Amino acid sequence: MPDQIVTTTAGPVRGDVDDGIAVFKGIGYGTAARFMAPEPLPAWTEVRDALTFGHRSPQLGGTNAAMGGADDAATMSEECLALNVWTPTPDDGARPVMVWFHGGGFSSLSGSSAMYDGVRLCQRGDVVVVTLNHRLNLFGFCYLAQLGGERYAHSGNAGMLDLVLALRWVRDNIARFGGDPHNVTVFGESGGGAKVSVLMGMPEATGLFHRAIVQSGVHLHAQDPDDATDNAKRLMAALDLRPDQVDELAALPHERLVEAFATIAPNAGGDVAFSPVADGVHLPREPWKPHAPECSADVPLLILSTRTETTLLAGGRDPSLFSLDDERLPRKLRGWLGGADPEPIVEGFRHLYPEASPSELFWLITSDMYSRLPGWVQADLKSDQGGAPVWMCEVHWDSPVQGGRWGSPHTIDIPLVFDNVTKVASFAKDGPEAREVAAQMSEAWIAFARSGDPNHPGIPEWPPYRSDAPCTMLFDVPPRAEPGWRSGERAVLADVPPRDTNR
Repeated sequence: MPDQIVTTTAGPVRGDVDDGIAVFKGIGYGTAARFMAPEPLPAWTEVRDALTFGHRSPQLGGTNAAMGGADDAATMSEECLALNVWTPTPDDGARPVMVWFHGGGFSSLSGSSAMYDGVRLCQRGDVVVVTLNHRLNLFGFCYLAQLGGERYAHSGNAGMLDLVLALRWVRDNIARFGGDPHNVTVFGESGGGAKVSVLMGMPEATGLFHRAIVQSGVHLHAQDPDDATDNAKRLMAALDLRPDQVDELAALPHERLVEAFATIAPNAGGDVAFSPVADGVHLPREPWKPHAPECSADVPLLILSTRTETTLLAGGRDPSLFSLDDERLPRKLRGWLGGADPEPIVEGFRHLYPEASPSELFWLITSDMYSRLPGWVQADLKSDQGGAPVWMCEVHWDSPVQGGRWGSPHTIDIPLVFDNVTKVASFAKDGPEAREVAAQMSEAWIAFARSGDPNHPGIPEWPPYRSDAPCTMLFDVPPRAEPGWRSGERAVLADVPPRDTNR
């Protein structure tokens, strides 16, 4: 196959071929001064190689093996606005375009994980796949408008503005790669799903995407400007800066900022997390409160959870959760329930699941709190809006890893959706059942990207979710559509407020 050269609006890029799919890595889509809105890259004339992934945003160290994290050891740089394209062939094919936002909350990881390799999805569905990197944590969401004035008006949502700019790049360039700019699906897992949720509430993203998928990452709220300003002050205090020294903050080496963030971040025992801000400009209000965002009313939405999200999210950090007894169960639940008394909730779930162990009850309750409770809120709001439909689904198939210890953990859906169970080590360990569930899910995602409806011949009829007639597709062997799924759990948790955990 000849060199894969595509001339973008900024200049020509050279890609490679992987198993018959043209792949372009590390294409710059923008540049940005620290805390400023991004801008398109200046044009170039010579062919640039697009053969290696770009930098990841500065962040706290470490990788996540469950996310296929080896690639996240890549160099960190504030010049991280790059994207990757997989396409069956760069032509005028007008294929559906699927733009993936990576997980890691709003704070970490990148779009370059082997989990997100787009070759198999392109082969299965004749689609174009895009993944990308953008600014994270304080570099993407440190709100400085109240401290630094108009110059820093965009700082609190800079990371989301990067995503908007990337989607503008897709609009202007993806036809040259064989994609249809009028048929773009945004999808993401965990923090990536949170980014999709927020993007649906940003008016300036209107028209840049046409379908949306939120996987284990519903994000209903946004930071209040005053709270976000307090976070900025705490970061500056950790750097021995006064609140009026914003220009000095903007001039420090990024390593100093990461070191300071490490002393106040939640995973270091602090409570400062940088995430999108309801700044009244780019995010006029909280994206899903008090109602579904009007600017995306015509965008079909698909929402997914996994059966036991928290076996990884909580059990991965605290192995004792796999061997709870009746006495420790309520104590371990307290931090998840927003001040609600755990005892009646435990009793309600025991009534629903009389054979479940204390650990199994913990996984069910906390997975509802993490993913399903906010998901039900989002689905009800979208349904009641009366615009485009919403679909609800759950990975109900359990991982065979370590004898089934993990159930259906957070991240198991990623290799299933990308049809990569044969290519990467993951909780979706390769085998006949994994391949069957991968076929169910990847075909549903492709069908949704193509038409806005996830139904396909490999699954039972899947009706849209309605707040007065909720139905959930369970991806399992075999798959099934369940009306009123988990209605008993919803009743037990009716008075518990949903959590927002993707930060």
